[in-house]
Order: sequence, then C-alpha cells, then structure tokens
Amino acid sequence: MRAVFGLVLIVGIGLAGFAAYMVKTRMDAYEAQLAHARATQSQVVDTVEVFVANRPLKYGERLQKEHVSPVKWPRSALPEGVFTDPAALFPEGQDPRTVLRSMEKNEAILALKVTEPGEDAGITSRIQRGMRAFAIKVDATSGVSGFLRPGDRVDIYWTGSVGRTTVGGDTRGEFTKLIETGVKLVAVDQSASDERPGATVARTVTVAVLPRQVASLAQAQSTGRLSLSLVGAGDTTVSSAIEIDQRTLLGIDAAPAPEPQQKPEECTIRTRRGSEVVEIPIPCTN
Repeated sequence: MRAVFGLVLIVGIGLAGFAAYMVKTRMDAYEAQLAHARATQSQVVDTVEVFVANRPLKYGERLQKEHVSPVKWPRSALPEGVFTDPAALFPEGQDPRTVLRSMEKNEAILALKVTEPGEDAGITSRIQRGMRAFAIKVDATSGVSGFLRPGDRVDIYWTGSVGRTTVGGDTRGEFTKLIETGVKLVAVDQSASDERPGATVARTVTVAVLPRQVASLAQAQSTGRLSLSLVGAGDTTVSSAIEIDQRTLLGIDAAPAPEPQQKPEECTIRTRRGSEVVEIPIPCTN
C-alpha cells in the first residue's frame, strides 16, 4: 500500500513539473510573439491612398476613371500635386481632364501632367497667368537644328544694324546682342507636345513671355534676325549682357579720334574811326 502511495506521489510530482514546464514554455513564446509584434508595428510606414495610371497614357488623351487605380503611397514621400480624392480628380458633372505629359503604368497622376476638367491639351494650358504667347520664325540654323522641344528654355539673340558709329566716325556694321534669357518654349510649329521623335526642323516656335517682352521681340523680329540658343535642362545660371559687333569679332581696333588742332592766339585792339569800330591785330604779350 505504501508502495502504491509512493508511486502515485512520484507520478503526481512529475505531472506537476511537466505542467509547470509547459506553462513556462507557452509564456516565453507569447512574450516573444508580443515583442515581435511591437517591433513590427514600430516599422509600419504611414501611407495615404493616391491615384496612379493603370496603363500608359499619351499626350492629348482624355483621362477616364477606368484609367486610374488607387494605391498606398508613403505619406512622407508624396509628390507635389497628387490626387487623393476621386472627387477632385473627376469632379461630378464636368468633362474629364486631358493628359499633358505621357505617363507610364503605376505613375502617379499629378496636377501638372493633366489639364483642368474639360480643358484641351492646347497651348493655352501651358501659359501661366500674366504671360503671353509669341511666335518666332526659325530655320535649321536659328532653331538649333530641330532639337527644340516644348518645355525647353532658350536665350534669344538679335542680329542687325542701326547705323551706329564709333567715336572716330567709323560705322560698326551689323552686331549681335542678347535680348532675352531663359525664355520657355510652349510649342514648336503647331504642336505643344514634347513627344517629337528625332530632330525635326521647325519653322516657328512659340514662347511664353511678359507683354513688354512681346513688344521687344516683335520690334526685334521686324528690324533684324533672331537666333535661339538652347539652355541646358539643369542650368540655373543667368546670362549677362552680351553684345558683339564686326570689329570686336575680327579684333579690329577703332580708329583713334583726331586730336584737336589749336589755333594760334590772336590779339587785337579796338579803335574808332569816325562812326565805325575796327579791330587792329597786334603782337600778343603775356
């Protein structure tokens, strides 16, 4: 009887120890999972839902609801001009927007890449408030061999003659002067799209300038020749005043001005002869 009691006691102690071990193992696993969950939660990125193109979109295409899809985007890395509200992208009761720049699949829809609701992708959508469009006639030489695209910036040079003379009386001939810097192109020929395959020699380019600049360019175009110089995409420098004439180009110095000749000093005295007053020359003395 005592042997049976002792056996039962040993078995009970063993079961109790096994139960304690299982509880400890379970608690350790729970604590490990809780720590992992806390670490994972601390790494979660705050996102916001934005609209992206679900297929390639081309210039001039009407933007429809089936062309976009909502995706999660990191809030800290949101591009400027994204659409997060479908009502803002597709206002109720208004015509759809038009694509101004080509977009690839999964590219965010930005305000600068589409027009306002109902607008066409024409040149007016590229002209900012207060600016005016002005057309400049170009050819293969003055138009940078056809490498101009809408959105590029150019410097404008005027070449002509206004009959200016130097101090010595020599005419300057024709000269070239920089008249406008960093002017933005909004159209090339009849197209406002920047998707022009290869180099195409244009006949006209349209720039966006202030009304006063329109008057200056119109006067320059009617009195001389205009040439364009393409500015690099990342160039932020401002060109200084530039003016080159034929003498400067060829390194010819202007003729020196003639020295004034001094007239010999004359000394006279006045005397009255009857009713007349006459001057009689006399030797000059200091």
